[in-house]
Amino acid sequence: MSAPSPSVPTPASAVGTSTPGPTATELLDFVRRTADDTALIASLPLDPEGRTWLRLDGPGGSEAWLIGWPPGTGTGWHDHAESIGAFTLAAGALTEHSLAARLPTDGWKTLELTDGIDRTRQLAKGRGRAFGRHHVHEVLNESENEHAVSVHAYYPPLPQIRRFSRTGAVLRLEQTERPEDWQ
Repeated sequence: MSAPSPSVPTPASAVGTSTPGPTATELLDFVRRTADDTALIASLPLDPEGRTWLRLDGPGGSEAWLIGWPPGTGTGWHDHAESIGAFTLAAGALTEHSLAARLPTDGWKTLELTDGIDRTRQLAKGRGRAFGRHHVHEVLNESENEHAVSVHAYYPPLPQIRRFSRTGAVLRLEQTERPEDWQ
């Protein structure tokens, strides 16, 4: 099987709904295989100041990304709307903080979270995970001196990302981004 190649993003509206897309397990298999492609991983330019990324062809019309994480960088709290996804580490280590709860999809600005829903995962090279729709998390490179590189895949291609702030048990919806915001 050849390595994924860079491509132009496919709008979510262009993905057919008559055929089922890849499952979360298939996305996880894809990101694991891609993370093993040492030539592809080495082709990602790493920036000491900010994250870098390369769009990849994912399986079955999915959206995939190779992402470089300088030390001390992260995503902030967010979800991936209606998309399922998977990611794995090709180099370095990342920490994922997530919520073991499904949030309402619309009609709220502030939620008070209950005790016991916080989860933390330490992911090193070769480790990854799959997740379902509306998975709320933040991903961080907590290293002081080592870049991390990860591979991510989402299906359907991301229709939106909701960004949140968190203070203690209070989660606040700050903004909703759509693909045109990422161009």
